[in-house]
Formats: sequence, C-alpha cells, structure tokens
Amino acid sequence: RGIRVSSWFNRRMPSPSAAVVRRCPWCGDDPLYVAYHDHEWGFPVADDRRLFEKLCLEGFQSGLSWITILRKREAFREAFAGFDVERVARMGARDVQRMLANPGIVRHRGKIESAINNAQRARELADEHGSLAAYFWRFEPGADARPKKLTRDVLVTLATSPESVALAKDLKRRGWTFVGPTTVYAFMQAMGLVNDHLHDCATRAQVNAAR
Repeated sequence: RGIRVSSWFNRRMPSPSAAVVRRCPWCGDDPLYVAYHDHEWGFPVADDRRLFEKLCLEGFQSGLSWITILRKREAFREAFAGFDVERVARMGARDVQRMLANPGIVRHRGKIESAINNAQRARELADEHGSLAAYFWRFEPGADARPKKLTRDVLVTLATSPESVALAKDLKRRGWTFVGPTTVYAFMQAMGLVNDHLHDCATRAQVNAAR
C-alpha cells in the first residue's frame, strides 16, 4: 500500500520546474475531461452536425454526469449514424430497439426517441432558418448581459440564463423534447454561445480569441 500511495503521489505532483496550467476545476485530472476542457468546451461551433450532436447528448446527460456521456460519445456517434440529422430523422422503432440493446450508450427509451424526434424537428428548423447554426446563434447574449468577472462562485449561479430560457421555450414550441433551460444553457456553454471558462483559466483567452 505504501508503494502505491507513493507512486500515485509522484505521478501527480508537478516537478518544481513544471508550469502549472490553470483550468476550470470541474474537469479535474481525468485526461479525457482535461482534453475536452482545453480543446472543445466553450470554443464557438457553427457546424450543424456538432450542434445537433451536443444538444442530443445534453439530453442524454439528464440525471447523469457529463464525463459519463463523454466516455460513451464514440458509441453514441456509431449508434446515431454520426448524428447526421437526415439519417437520424429517418430512424424508427427497429432502430430504437437496436439502441436499447446497445450497452455502449445510455439505454433510455425516452431519450433515444427524443433524439429521433429532435432530428425531425432540426430538419424543419434548418429549412426555415437556412441552418441550425443560424438559428442557435440568434440566442447569443450580448456582452453587457455577461458577468464582468467569472469566478467559481459566480459560475455556480449560472444554471440558466434569460437566453437559455427563451431558447428552451422556443424549441419546445417547435416540438423538441429534453430541452429544458438548464440543458440548453449547458449546450450554450459547450458550443461557445457564452464563454464560461473562469477568469483565471488559461483557456478563457483562447476561447475569446476564437470568438
């Protein structure tokens, strides 16, 4: 036991000369989560497939942690045809049964059926607005609506926003499901409609530059 504890300590403690990279604390030290934080979360996305995928996965996350979904993301992509809106929109009862038997994803009938329904609604929305991106980015909040300094204490109060409430309401009006204000705000954070990296996080400036 002493050897194991010592090995764990040595593996995680930075050397005196190592530069400490400041990150948002929610990503911890899981390599998959750190990579997601450093290279994906908060960077602006205008690709319709990625926007649709993320909103679907946020729905699957309901009641679970994001790291659980992240670890299953490749299996989700395989099950849902890469989240191609047209292909998912054409899925039916046989596909639902196939996914309910797939241990690589979250086997929740309501969430699976919701993803298929939302693909059909996404197709309608893209036809109306030209693209999903054109629609979603209409809900980007103005700079004056954002906190002047985003600290950890401030971030925990941002489970929703007026924009996420408005977006969720409009999506529900259009027939989307599993798109409550909290789910939608998490989607907005991840897809860069807001930059919720903390003020002292090294990635915050990179996201600002990308925006």
